[in-house]
Amino acid sequence: MLKDCLVSRLDLVICGTAVGNTSAARGMYYAGPGNKFWKILHETGLTPRRLTPAEFTLLPSFGIGLTDIVKGQAGMDSEISFQGVDQEGFAQKILRLQPGVLCFNGKTAAQVFLGRRSPDYGLQSEMIGNTRIFVAPSTSGAANSYWDARHWHTLAQLIMESPRPESVS
Repeated sequence: MLKDCLVSRLDLVICGTAVGNTSAARGMYYAGPGNKFWKILHETGLTPRRLTPAEFTLLPSFGIGLTDIVKGQAGMDSEISFQGVDQEGFAQKILRLQPGVLCFNGKTAAQVFLGRRSPDYGLQSEMIGNTRIFVAPSTSGAANSYWDARHWHTLAQLIMESPRPESVS
């Protein structure tokens, strides 16, 4: 599947559950035609323009990184096996990279990592070192019934109010 798009000390790392089938086939994050990811990043001001999935490697230059909680699988959340997810290894990766905020793109990824059912959207009480944890509604077209852009705007406001030092690769 897709390699992480990460460097140290980013403002924001966005973590999905696993790449979708279209993303895996195209080799690009959030490449499904109904996904709102690229639109919401621009709408909230997290990126200065609407990027395309092919431009995902530009995100670190805007202080944003990408990863997934499940690596080596692709598909919708209902098709993914969560056996063998290494929460501790994931936490160690975040500790090593020290982003300002880790945002789970959808509740499923957050549930898997946090180990609790249906966390609320927004800032969580848990942290990974100094990294704050945020849960936002999934940008997937399959999750349209849960979509609420306000949470993504709240995330952007949080990021903009807490700038991080320059990224170090």
